This record gives sequence, C-alpha cells and structure tokens, in this order.
Amino acid sequence: MGIRSPYDRDRFESAYDKVMAKWPEDREAVTVPTPFGETYVNVCGPADGRPLVLLPGGGGATSASWYAQAAQLAVTHRLYAVDLIGAPGRSVPVVGRRPRTVADLTAWLDAVLDGLGASVVDLGGHSYGGWIALHYALRGPARVRRLFLLDPTQCFAGFETAYLLHALPMLLRPTPRRVRAFLEWETGGVPLDPDWLRLQEAGAGFPSAKPVTGPRPAPEALRGLNASVLLLLAGSSRTYDTHLVAARAGGLLPRVETDILPDVSHHALPHAAPERLGRHLTGFLGP
Repeated sequence: MGIRSPYDRDRFESAYDKVMAKWPEDREAVTVPTPFGETYVNVCGPADGRPLVLLPGGGGATSASWYAQAAQLAVTHRLYAVDLIGAPGRSVPVVGRRPRTVADLTAWLDAVLDGLGASVVDLGGHSYGGWIALHYALRGPARVRRLFLLDPTQCFAGFETAYLLHALPMLLRPTPRRVRAFLEWETGGVPLDPDWLRLQEAGAGFPSAKPVTGPRPAPEALRGLNASVLLLLAGSSRTYDTHLVAARAGGLLPRVETDILPDVSHHALPHAAPERLGRHLTGFLGP
C-alpha cells in the first residue's frame, strides 16, 4: 500500500527502524534536552571511547544514514549520531522555537554536547550537516579536536544551477515519487540501498521547520581554523564543481587533507563505498 499523503508518520517510523536495524546491536537511543527541544541521538561504541558526533545531511536525511560507517567507527569511538532539530527524524522541537541563525545552531549543538557530557569531540557531517559542523568548529574551536566533512554544501562553493533546477519540484511539493526521481537523477541511476531509499521517500512532507541557511564561511575565518580537517568529496557529485571546492578548501584551510572519491555521488554518501570511506575516516580520526 502506498503512502496516502505527503507524510505518513507510521510509514516513516517503520522505515527509520528498518535502517536502524543495520546499526551495531549495542546501539542505544538517548534524548537530550536543549533550548530548542528534545534532540534524539543514536549512540554506540565503547563508553570510554573518544566522543565522535555525526551530523546528517538536510532534506530527508537522518542519523540513520550513518549505518554503513557506524560499526567501524564505533570500534574506537563513542559514536553519537544526531537527528537535527526541526528536521526529519525523532528529535522533537519546541513549538514556536526553532534555530533561526548560525548562532542558534551553535547554541543547540553546545547544549547537545553538554547533555552528552562531551566537552571535546571529533565532529563530522555530510552535506548540510557538514555546513553545520564547519560553522560550529569556527565558533567553538575549543570543543572540536578533529573535523571531517563529507561533500559539504555551501562551505566553499555554491550549488550548480542544474542541481537546483532538478531539486525544485521536490522542494516545492515533496512527494515520495519526486524524492525518488531526484535521487535517481543525482546518483546517476546507481542502485541505492532500498531501505535507505524508502526512508527518504517516507520523509516527504515531514512537518519540519525551515532550515537555517546563510552565507559561506568567510575566507579569513577559514584561514584561522586550527582544527585538523578531512575533506572527502564525491567525484560524481552533481551538487557543485568538485575540483573547484577542493582547490578553494586547500587554499583556505591551514590543516586540511582532501581526497576525491571517484564514482560516488553526493546523495550516496555516507553509505556508499563503505570500506573506502571507512579507511579514510578511521585513518584520520586515529585510535
């Protein structure tokens, strides 16, 4: 039976659980109170492991999207995968109070880390989550030990016009069919995990708040970032000019390691090429 409306809560919850079943068996869920609402966090890994906080992309992405990397990263780290507040997932925002600025997002993530008891963390994000992670590292450098960015958007270059035009129907009126059509276009028809794809479809029409957007980080701010940064770019991304992003990041960030993953699209990360991506991440984050 198909989804009867743009958003079907039961279908979304079922799809979410189906993807979470791919996570390590020791995974547990916690909720963290913040000024903007209850934030849902999936947790796994050794209790004494170094904290690693993961932020998903925007749109229909959730913390469940890290399923292909969770087991490997949780060998040495205490993994905290966060559902963004006001976005698809299981975080519950306060009615009438949502993050509206980058400062609000920083305050929200500060409250999440405080609630988790994590004073200093390794931090990573994909797409829009990378944008949040980079802004957070710039505003709260004392709390970020290492930072990794997976094909981050709006950090070093803008969107390609073709990407925005293909995304427009989905953004104006999200439906499962439009979500699938857009993802099939961006990924070049490469087979996607069917459970993950159903979760993206089920998130169409999710009653989410307008995401915080803004200008790219200022060049002088990027030049002053002292954290070690791993920038992994999707070689087949249709989101932006990959080589332009690599060149700009290399010219601005003082401590950046950049690599382009061939034959991987933007929306297939972070669950595509799990072994290759896992080697990059574990090598960068260290034991």
